[in-house]
Amino acid sequence: MANADRAVEGVTARLPPHERIVEGARELFYRDGIHATGIDRILTEAGTSKMTLYSRFGSKEALVREVLTREGSDWRDSFFRRVEAAGLDPALRLSAVIPALRVWFEGERFYGCAFMNAAAEHAKGSRGGEPWLRDMAAAHHAAILGFLAGLAAQAGYIEPRMVARQVLLVLDGAIAAMMVSGDAGVLEVATRTLQAVLCKT
Repeated sequence: MANADRAVEGVTARLPPHERIVEGARELFYRDGIHATGIDRILTEAGTSKMTLYSRFGSKEALVREVLTREGSDWRDSFFRRVEAAGLDPALRLSAVIPALRVWFEGERFYGCAFMNAAAEHAKGSRGGEPWLRDMAAAHHAAILGFLAGLAAQAGYIEPRMVARQVLLVLDGAIAAMMVSGDAGVLEVATRTLQAVLCKT
């Protein structure tokens, strides 16, 4: 049948159609951009029909929402685990945020922050940005900020929320700089900046 889901190779082929669409779109959106990725490319990547995509998501926007939700959740889980693996001392965990980024930077799948990319891409659109997308990006950052503030409070900082915001700014700056330059020296600068932020008087 012309509209039947097509077979795809590899691990993706064993996933149900919904998951194939999400995972295929996730890679394409992250690597190539949301605007640059049309529905037909997603269908080819996922090996599914247009009817399958629209029956499960209804629109590209709904698919983008699900992709970003999953990308954010997976990224936070991975990042938090790496930080927590540094030890039980919360101060040591705060110092581990840059090494945790290094693992991500040196992996095969680094194209910058999915939320930064999406927000910047949509801000250049004809409607001047999508409020729902910025809300999703803000929620992602709020979750990271909450995690860092918890560590800062446990470490005994007088203003844990402010410390967390400073640490998050270092992280965001390192991610953006690495995305633009590809220069691993960014990590050294970020490490020194983080040490200055965490230095207690």
